[in-house]
Amino acid sequence: MSQVPPAKRHPYDQWSPDARALDLVGDKWTLLIIRDLISGPRRFVELQRVLPGISTEQLRSRLNRMVADGMLTRQRYREVPPRVDYELTERARDLAPVLGELARWGYEWAWGAPRPNEHVDVGAIFRLLPGMVRPGAVAPGSIALTAIGGHGNGHALLSISPQSVTISESAEPFSADASLSGTVEAWIRALGPTADSGGLEADGRADLRGLVLEQLSLGHDAEERLASAAS
Repeated sequence: MSQVPPAKRHPYDQWSPDARALDLVGDKWTLLIIRDLISGPRRFVELQRVLPGISTEQLRSRLNRMVADGMLTRQRYREVPPRVDYELTERARDLAPVLGELARWGYEWAWGAPRPNEHVDVGAIFRLLPGMVRPGAVAPGSIALTAIGGHGNGHALLSISPQSVTISESAEPFSADASLSGTVEAWIRALGPTADSGGLEADGRADLRGLVLEQLSLGHDAEERLASAAS
């Protein structure tokens, strides 16, 4: 069994595994920090960029707490200016399927077009894929996912093997067995309730492309479900 982390400042005080889990990840921003580190280590300023709604003090507090809880490691480098990288531990990486199931629930019951005040980062949705795609779901391979525009071109590489599903990100395009590319607006149409992927450019293995679009287009009838739930 993993080492038990220090007691939370405001615990639920329930001897129950779900309450213990929420002691670690129930605070605002914690799960989103984990999501945004699934693709690899990030510096503090990079986390600020992908989490635009969090204040500097909130982010610093959350990261310090997550390090103390054994959810993150902090690596300091002797550089000028100083560089500090944050990376998920095995305990935190094991939450990828939980994030995937939370995304599925969100697609079914809370999804819709972007609201006027919502920050749109298609890469944040790409980072959910390791928790949504099963290892071995298709023959081993990789698919490059590119969102053009918005806050800058974002390139992600989803790699699938019989043992694992991983995602990585880069400022430069990836070479892969398949690709899906489009503007942020095209991805919004593809990932929104209408699931209209006609604006995306597709290339390479159809099974990989189909798998990604299937997982990320689960919200195509979200509005119908929400209307049914409200009636």
